[in-house]
Amino acid sequence: MTAHRHAWIDASAGVAGDMLLGALIDAGAAPGAVRLAVEAVVPGAVRISSAAVTRAGLRAVHVRVEPLIADAPRRTWSTIRGLLAGAALAPRVRDRATAVFARLAEAEARVHGIPAADVHFHEVGALDSLADVVGICAALEELGVATVSAGEVAVGAGRVRTAHGELPVPVPAVAELARGWRVRAGGAGELATPTGLAAIRALAASCEDLPPLLVEAVGVGAGSRDTPGRANVVRVVLGAGPPAAPGVAAEPAVLLEANVDDLDPRLWPEVLAGLLRCGAADAWLAPITMKKGRPAHTLSVLCHPERAAILRERIFRDTSTLGVREGALRKHVLPRAFADVAVAGAPVAVKLGHDRGVIVQVMPEFDDVAALARKLGRAERQVLAEAAAAAAAAGLVVGAPLPGDARPA
Repeated sequence: MTAHRHAWIDASAGVAGDMLLGALIDAGAAPGAVRLAVEAVVPGAVRISSAAVTRAGLRAVHVRVEPLIADAPRRTWSTIRGLLAGAALAPRVRDRATAVFARLAEAEARVHGIPAADVHFHEVGALDSLADVVGICAALEELGVATVSAGEVAVGAGRVRTAHGELPVPVPAVAELARGWRVRAGGAGELATPTGLAAIRALAASCEDLPPLLVEAVGVGAGSRDTPGRANVVRVVLGAGPPAAPGVAAEPAVLLEANVDDLDPRLWPEVLAGLLRCGAADAWLAPITMKKGRPAHTLSVLCHPERAAILRERIFRDTSTLGVREGALRKHVLPRAFADVAVAGAPVAVKLGHDRGVIVQVMPEFDDVAALARKLGRAERQVLAEAAAAAAAAGLVVGAPLPGDARPA
């Protein structure tokens, strides 16, 4: 079984959007693919070029983004989300770019005490940052990267001048984005920008030292300054990670949780349904007892890391919680396929979990069962039992070989 491709980001000297994009181009991402993706979001607005440079004696690729519009508009998170939603991008590129900007919006909203939808991004919303974020996500797709992790991030020290005046380093948005991640000063000045750290927090499933990899490529991206004695670079190491058990895929996952004790219980069904529509792999409630004996529920949402920011925003929107816990997991998933059986002359899909060509799990699709029960005017449990019996009669049972006409789920 071919191992999935993993990217590990070395941000031990700092990170910025253009540095990470340069590293991915140096690792083999086609500049043309990056330009096409950026053009799809902001057509005719920027020119992207890259060149080999040295930083403290090390070769690296520096990316330059030149705005072609004299006075670019200040954009809100809602505006940027609309640009990404309407652009002709690969789904994973769109999801990853949306997740990065959602993470930025959350950080800026907390810093300024306003709703995330109303955040004006200032420097972050400028054309070069849009190009950096979309370019990074397009480069990851071009390189076939399925999962990302990163190490400790150097954020810098001292003070820096911004649109809000002189601020301490790390600036407030970077400090907010650093919650739950290993960071250190690493040197004087601003070494991590909000865009760079947001990309790591949205795209990387875990903070870790270099994981076991069969290394296939190394890319080095340069910052604008050449600082004597400290290479101002970001490195990306690409490689094949260790394979999962045969037939079982290992995927990165995030678990979001919130304890809620003051929501009208009639709202919960639509809360769960809305989270699933927004891309959650699963969402559920568990009754709990909180302090002072208050009855409550724990809302749990399982999702891919790229969907975490969007789903976190949805939880805050649809529930009364003031906080959401987040943890990185790995999920082992059986390959799935569908086969149809006939019940009362109508097709019902049966989901088959399989391992190395052998059926492990069999379950009629409940939506098909419920629809047929309504059409026939019969009880759902009766139609479900008939579908299970039809599946068994067709040889769709645990331990049987996966049928050749089964279609992928």
